[in-house]
Amino acid sequence: MGTGVSTGAAAGPTLAVVAREAGVSVPTASKVVNGREDVAPETRRRVTEALDRLGYVRRPRFDATKPPRLVDLVVHSLESSWSGAVLHGVEEAAHDAGLDVVVSAGLSRTRAGRPQRGWLDKLTVRGSAGVLFNLAELTESQYAWLEHHRTPFVMIDPVVEPPPGVVSVGAANWQGGVTATEHLLALGHERVAVIAGSRRKMCSSARVAGYRSALASAGLTPRAEYVRGGGFDESVARRRMGELLDLPEPPTAVFVCSDRMALGVYQAVMERGLRIPYDISVVGFDDLPESRWTTPALTTVRQPLAEMAATALRLLVRMMDGERPEGTRTELSTRLVERASTAPPGS
Repeated sequence: MGTGVSTGAAAGPTLAVVAREAGVSVPTASKVVNGREDVAPETRRRVTEALDRLGYVRRPRFDATKPPRLVDLVVHSLESSWSGAVLHGVEEAAHDAGLDVVVSAGLSRTRAGRPQRGWLDKLTVRGSAGVLFNLAELTESQYAWLEHHRTPFVMIDPVVEPPPGVVSVGAANWQGGVTATEHLLALGHERVAVIAGSRRKMCSSARVAGYRSALASAGLTPRAEYVRGGGFDESVARRRMGELLDLPEPPTAVFVCSDRMALGVYQAVMERGLRIPYDISVVGFDDLPESRWTTPALTTVRQPLAEMAATALRLLVRMMDGERPEGTRTELSTRLVERASTAPPGS
């Protein structure tokens, strides 16, 4: 993906070029770059679009004789208990390392579909020593910016496969899918369905691959109609569960690739007058706090979110000190947490 202007060894376009492209003065363009509020929304939009179009970057401002003890955590959203667990892990590890953490929910997209620049602009002003990205999907130009400025960074559970050499931390999603499915098979279920997350997300495809592998190992062929996509969305999972229950031969058990989607599955089952686990068994994935609050409590695969985040922070500290991890991908193990939502078929 080209930006139209090189952001490699060359310095790239000057602020004067950006200002001319946006039809504003250099001081006005500078206000936008520095996050000043005294700029009209339409002017800010023009300048921001020019910054993106031209690939403008600015060097971090910090005193090289006093290495900063500040790192950034850029998260997709702050509204879920998933993010809360990640924040907890980063905070504890940062405290042990004597670091301060700045949290930004900065990877949302504009109406035009482009990633917003907020975290990138603020990073340059703060002069952070490194960055953690949680559930992030960076653009080619953002990777180039980080490389250009030699900014250490680690991905926590990246959405898609990162470029070669990028350090990331995640969970053993494939093994988690195997474990969830094997648990249902061991209870005697043969008609086992799966409601997957987004197809393009690494974690979802790995969990479904684990489901297929467990069935194959048991001598079972996955039925095409038993594999449904839920997009990690509760309402979509509810509809997909309804579709499964409408089949001439509905499943007796379902592996749902996130606890959030499992809440939608519970609702769909309840609306049909059916009971979990007596009529259908359900296994989730994540082990979020809400999985313990459901009725019945949800059997789920625990991925160690706080531990993943803490591991990523420790890797980042080593990279900030000039070390390079031996491998680029670290996977922490998952485990089944058995509660009350699973039982033998027809029990």
